[in-house]
Amino acid sequence: MHSHSAANRDIRHTTNQLSLIYCAKMNLSGTIDFRPKLLSTLSNYSLSRFKDDLIAGIVVGIVALPLAIAFGIASGVSPTIGLITAIIGGFLVSACGGNSVQIGGPTGAFIVIVYSIIQNYGLQGLAIATLMAGMILILLGLFHLGTVIKFIPYPIVVGFTSGIALTIFSTQINDFFGLGLTDVPSEFLSKWGVYLANLGNIDPVTLGVGLASLAVIIITPKISRKLPGSLIAIVLITAVVYILSNAVPGIHVETIGDRFGALSTDIPTPEGFDLSMNTINLLLPSAFTIAILCAIESLLSATVADGVTGSRTNSNTELIGQGIANIVVPFFGGIPVTGAIARTMINITNGGRTPVAGIVHTLVLLLIFLFLMPLINLVPMSCLAAVLIVVSYNMSGWRTVVGIFKAPKSDISVLVVTFLLTVIFDLTIAIEIGLLLAIILFLRRVMENTQIRVYSEQLDVAEGTEATAHEVLDVAPGVEVYEIDGPFFFGVATKFDEMMRTSMGNVPAVRIIRMRRVPFIDATGVHNLELLIRSSQKVGIHIVLSGVNDQVRQTLIKSHIDDLVGHDHICDHITKAVAMANRIAESRRASLNRSVANA
Repeated sequence: MHSHSAANRDIRHTTNQLSLIYCAKMNLSGTIDFRPKLLSTLSNYSLSRFKDDLIAGIVVGIVALPLAIAFGIASGVSPTIGLITAIIGGFLVSACGGNSVQIGGPTGAFIVIVYSIIQNYGLQGLAIATLMAGMILILLGLFHLGTVIKFIPYPIVVGFTSGIALTIFSTQINDFFGLGLTDVPSEFLSKWGVYLANLGNIDPVTLGVGLASLAVIIITPKISRKLPGSLIAIVLITAVVYILSNAVPGIHVETIGDRFGALSTDIPTPEGFDLSMNTINLLLPSAFTIAILCAIESLLSATVADGVTGSRTNSNTELIGQGIANIVVPFFGGIPVTGAIARTMINITNGGRTPVAGIVHTLVLLLIFLFLMPLINLVPMSCLAAVLIVVSYNMSGWRTVVGIFKAPKSDISVLVVTFLLTVIFDLTIAIEIGLLLAIILFLRRVMENTQIRVYSEQLDVAEGTEATAHEVLDVAPGVEVYEIDGPFFFGVATKFDEMMRTSMGNVPAVRIIRMRRVPFIDATGVHNLELLIRSSQKVGIHIVLSGVNDQVRQTLIKSHIDDLVGHDHICDHITKAVAMANRIAESRRASLNRSVANA
């Protein structure tokens, strides 16, 4: 009984939140919630704050370098594009975003979807999909939907994040083991089939470089948490491989330069692309996936940052800032941009507290891009594979997965389905079906835990509350009280309708529908309520509504339910409703008694 009431409280809390959000967001006053944190922080900026931001920005820039290169390569583009994305996208996220410490750039979450888009639609298709995703993000921010994004079920986020992690890991096997495969299938199962068939082609030197890189990345944080393990590994292992390759004949490990040729140091000029309705329709699902991923990851990163710094993110501004970044970046050949949790936390731990730190990090990357690109050509591919393997491990969140497996079966099923769809099919399908499944399971839980109670003779006004003083109302004969505990949406409306029809054989004088715990009512609920009122009135039954909140009342007024039932038959409290119902019932009895006496 206790667990049941607790479940009811949880669902009421959730539905109340959802109804409030719905009201707030649909009440569009025309105001645009776009207030970049950079503008507010610069108004009282100081030299000491700049020193902290400068140090943090330099550290984050150094950490972001290998990640930007690795994410670019893993996504199916060049290291140059990865850096360009981090520079331009990171700058715009810091300049236009709603979080003071957010660091934007390419992330591992996009690798799978970006690679898939390039394989199917080419670089032009990726640019168009990213551009549309940016527009979607801006619309989400303009319509004040930043808060709503946070309500995407956690099992879905964990499911596709873990699926992405496994997919990223799978893409690095060829480079890490030095299998020398030039045409690796994109499908998960086919990919591993090819890997297993070519295990005899493992290059010991390449594998040794990968393992050494992995060891450095793992050991470095144990020495000092401020040292970027991925960068230390790249610098150290690249230097060792370069020396050995020149000193020992026959030793060669594939490098970035071998794979991509000499990397350009020219800043790309903006390029346009042709848009057509056919292309837009074709790429809209991918754009939607990019937008949702970006929104989830950036707002999740911002929420984590707020918990550490004590600040507060403007979610709508953050979405608009992310949208601007994703609109601009494609014109320079870049890939999708979002907030990066790891880089954001590094920024915080090194003293960064304003968007200036994020801007400094982009300037550091720009200087590296302009003057140090020839050195990047020397980085071994197996070393980058080790970096991405560590990224995939950190993304997997296996401890969280284990924790969710102790949760209700509905949460487990959402996680497993989303995970399998991400791995076996693609992220777009995973998000769409995962969201659908989560909605269905949530609605089922609401229906199962929504109670409809019937009272007659006596009614405890404070029943179901924490009040210690209880007022008991006498309910006159011929009066029935039906209390709905939960949202009056289509599923519950049908349940309520069936319950009422089973009792239609008994014809009371008045039916009170107590709605104090109904946070909102949908179109089906309104329709069923209207049918109930009309069918009751045909047989002479009065309907009285009690405890109707403002939102539900407005919905009823717009649907003209107030005219149908009578304005005075909508009461704000049960005591008024019972008093009215008792008067009607007593009047009915008196009328019947007079009729009998006259007969």
